[in-house]
Amino acid sequence: MEGLQRMIESIDFIENRLDNELLIDEIAKVACMSKFHYQRMFSMLTGYSVSEYIRNRRLTVAAQELSHGKVKVIDIALKYQYESPESFSKAFRKIHGISPMHAKKYSQSLKAYPKLSFQIQMKGDVEMEYKIVEKDAFRVLGKSIRTPTDQGEHHKAIATFWSESNQNGFAAELGQMSGSMGLLGICAEFDEKQENLTYMIAAEKTDQEPHMELEEKAIEAGTWAVFPVNGPMPGAMPKAWERIFSEWFPSTGYEHAGGPEMEVYPDERDPSTEDYYSEIWIKVIQK
Repeated sequence: MEGLQRMIESIDFIENRLDNELLIDEIAKVACMSKFHYQRMFSMLTGYSVSEYIRNRRLTVAAQELSHGKVKVIDIALKYQYESPESFSKAFRKIHGISPMHAKKYSQSLKAYPKLSFQIQMKGDVEMEYKIVEKDAFRVLGKSIRTPTDQGEHHKAIATFWSESNQNGFAAELGQMSGSMGLLGICAEFDEKQENLTYMIAAEKTDQEPHMELEEKAIEAGTWAVFPVNGPMPGAMPKAWERIFSEWFPSTGYEHAGGPEMEVYPDERDPSTEDYYSEIWIKVIQK
């Protein structure tokens, strides 16, 4: 699993430079990945964004230095790349629940986010089926939300979005005008710096005129890796995503091409059905 070994090397790179400026481009180079692929790989493997992990590690080490050394808060703030003591104090309080000065003066219980480690192992017990599909550009219609990714907030927001869309009839109405792909859940416009993304419940545009006001987006032509997902929603989908990033990407000659990712729901049955069928589509390029 060469890919996971390179992830370990990138974690070491981060750890050795917590008190220096850390650019995601440089970290991704250590892992021999594109910036986009590294960010998605990191997030899927750890549950954190890269910037969130760096922030948590810096605040963990900063808290240790404040509670065990005769150092000034301003010096620690500047050391760990905060522009001012105020911005450092705000971030510190959010993580630890107390101010840096309080942590320095009194013995308090502080949170610790340990350095990440990955256990590299080949999971050959269950094969991963996939196919490579060349698809022309197409357009989709639907509705979208912009959601933060910090601390996995997008998972909750997306689940709520689907629940509301099912309850108010939007998903059913959109399904009636969908093409052969069925309903789509599209993740797009990832912004690592702002830690947010756009999620769209959509359908491939057809000749049928919609009976409601919908957003329209273009999906560019490209090479897609398509993974079948067998099992009831919502549990089957996260497991498939995890295996794609922890097993498939590290062991193949492909990497994420950037751009949108799609969850495809061609099965019109109840999603909680035990043998429910869906797919994950990810744009890829060969290394």
